[in-house]
Amino acid sequence: MVKQEKSDNHFIVDCLQYANWSPKIFKEMRLGGVNCIHVTIAYHENFRETVLNLEKWNEHFNNYSDLIFHAKSFDEIRQAKKFDKTAIIFGFQNPSPIEDDIGLIEIWSKLGIKFMQLTYNNQSLLATGCYEKNDTGITRMGREVIGEMNRMGMVIDMSHSAEKSTLEAIEFSAMPISITHANPSFWHPALRNKSETVLKELSKSNGMIGFSLYPHHLKNGTDCKVTDFCKMIAKTAEKIGTDNIGIGSDLCQDQPDSVVEWMRNGRWAKTRDFGEGSSDSPGFPDQPSWFQSNKDFKNIIDGLDKIGFSKVEISNIMGKNWLNFFKTSFSSG
Repeated sequence: MVKQEKSDNHFIVDCLQYANWSPKIFKEMRLGGVNCIHVTIAYHENFRETVLNLEKWNEHFNNYSDLIFHAKSFDEIRQAKKFDKTAIIFGFQNPSPIEDDIGLIEIWSKLGIKFMQLTYNNQSLLATGCYEKNDTGITRMGREVIGEMNRMGMVIDMSHSAEKSTLEAIEFSAMPISITHANPSFWHPALRNKSETVLKELSKSNGMIGFSLYPHHLKNGTDCKVTDFCKMIAKTAEKIGTDNIGIGSDLCQDQPDSVVEWMRNGRWAKTRDFGEGSSDSPGFPDQPSWFQSNKDFKNIIDGLDKIGFSKVEISNIMGKNWLNFFKTSFSSG
């Protein structure tokens, strides 16, 4: 049995990770008391390539069934504490696995895909990414896809999307949308961090934002202090309340630097897109010292406590808000 840390008192949900998955990481999830993780299983992969990623995950579920399990519903996620395991839910960071076929959304939903970003940085068939100069908003196909995702209980994720596209997704969706991994731009003006306008419209529609621990989204990057990160959460809560905020760490633990090129370039460019905040190097930035792995969620809990959040508020931010969102969102619209 893996002994868990102080974070056992909370149902911890991390709504985005893309780690280099291994038994070490699965054990660290249990050491950190992490109950549910939204795992990226596709960036630029097409349908068949994403199926191969699912095959690999089936091996993980079979080989490490004492640590993790595939959760396809809200009720299965809720059982994570009872099972003393980490529930894994799947999502796409790009719509490439549906190719140009809206019918594949139903197929993917039945295979357990719970989230899909409408774009990853660039213009897609569905929406405009945050790196584009011209934001034309949600496309004709995008509106159709939003409706189909609502029907199937698949959550719209606008983490890498531009402003107009994000606001239109909130407007057009019959269900609350998510920004699973980003921070407010008033704290740090990264291209992917979100404006106060987006945050307010998101909260008014009962959507969720997951605060990111990826250094390019943090003030002072790798040197960001846990106190500053928690103060950012507090400032956001002052603006939109505490019911629609959570954690989406964007942790890419143990990934080789070569993976960054796949994330940013896929097959769409021959030149290197070094990405935001990393013009000198295409590699991963170092994580802050206080958040290196899934064992470190206790540092966020302690930080939130020290700046004055109540125990109930901390529990909500660390996972219960996401649970409430899942309960509503994983049913059809």
